[in-house]
Amino acid sequence: MKSRKLTAIALILALALSALSACAPQEAATTGEEGISIVSTVFPSYDFARQITAGTDAKVTLLLQPGEEVHSFDPTSQDIIRVSSADLFLYVGGENDAWIDGVLSGLDKSVNTFRMMDYVTLYEEELVEGMQVDESHSHGHSHEEGEEAHEHEEGEEAHEHEEGAGHEWDEHVWTAPVNAISIVKAMTAALIEIDPANAKAYQSNADTYVKELEALDKLFWDVVNTGNRKTVVFADRFPVRYFVEEFGLDYYAAFPGCSAETEPSAATVASLIDRINAESIPVVFYIEMSNQQMANTVAEATNAATMLFHTCHNVTKVEFESGATYLSLMQNNVLALLLALN
Repeated sequence: MKSRKLTAIALILALALSALSACAPQEAATTGEEGISIVSTVFPSYDFARQITAGTDAKVTLLLQPGEEVHSFDPTSQDIIRVSSADLFLYVGGENDAWIDGVLSGLDKSVNTFRMMDYVTLYEEELVEGMQVDESHSHGHSHEEGEEAHEHEEGEEAHEHEEGAGHEWDEHVWTAPVNAISIVKAMTAALIEIDPANAKAYQSNADTYVKELEALDKLFWDVVNTGNRKTVVFADRFPVRYFVEEFGLDYYAAFPGCSAETEPSAATVASLIDRINAESIPVVFYIEMSNQQMANTVAEATNAATMLFHTCHNVTKVEFESGATYLSLMQNNVLALLLALN
């Protein structure tokens, strides 16, 4: 019965994903000489911008090269020139973007900026049972919406938040489709303000794209609501807290999302193995650009399958050249999650 259920759900999802891909808009032109210039630090905002500006002469540029790790990104002088000449500069806004304030303040002219973290409810990176973290970093167990503090219900003492108190926010805000929708709507408004001549095209593209993101969100909800479990395991860093919070999933992982650690302790590996065995979890996830060694180790000890869960922060050269988009990468995540929850 379980096999039949899984097969039926997979077939429905495959058909839905096929229909979703079929209505994707054309990519934006990247060689326009007369259109506005848009520069993005990471792949998600780059892809959102090219979906919104599709069919116009807007030029969308990605600073983070395909295959490059965002946590070690160091802007070149050419990157700074691109930022200074942009009509709109897109960035995340977290600790990995600390270099941006210095660059912007050092420019001779002001640049229109769009900070993705301004358009969603923020969560701090958190520690969960068995997780390993850099000793030099302190992670909270709560999140903040606007200026109102909320408690994270884990039986631990709540942490009060004050502006500028050194919170380490999870920067991967786009991993929840509802956040992507909020960001796309706000980005569209920013582009229309900068380039009103193309307002109709931008709004039409955005309306189509938002519908596709809403369909993606529904697919994830279908998988979660029909799943046999609500727990996922990442034998890797965990940059998808916004995703699990949105869909009410529990998780176990080796490291927080922006951890600089790469080698897990024996205790961390053992904790993940014990969790998978205790709950008969069928899939252990790793993220893009990972060496997968930890996931392979955990899988060998548990008979779980290893699968990629793409956080979309960047793509490989092969993915980029083959036309990967936020939508296509997240569609693959739908199928991965289906297997992980059943």
